[in-house]
Amino acid sequence: MAKAKNRMAEILKSFDVWRQRDTKTLVRYRCFEDCSTGRFCVQSDDFYRLPVTNERTNYLENQFIELLMNESPFERVESFASIKEAISNHDGSFA
Repeated sequence: MAKAKNRMAEILKSFDVWRQRDTKTLVRYRCFEDCSTGRFCVQSDDFYRLPVTNERTNYLENQFIELLMNESPFERVESFASIKEAISNHDGSFA
């Protein structure tokens, strides 16, 4: 129950960071800033390839929201002082 109270008090800012991998692939990093600490994390990354379809973009959006509703990204992954560090760590986790 205490975890739920803490979660309800949590205020997060979400934003996207984009990186082009090649001429046919874009990556969207789903990032958060904890407004109380100023720390950053990456919840997930979405890959887009041509042709982009509504089915794919809707799936990724739903997945993002469901994951966020299940657990705070700051409980799931490590946080960092900068978004650049958070992205670098996220990429390193899948290298």
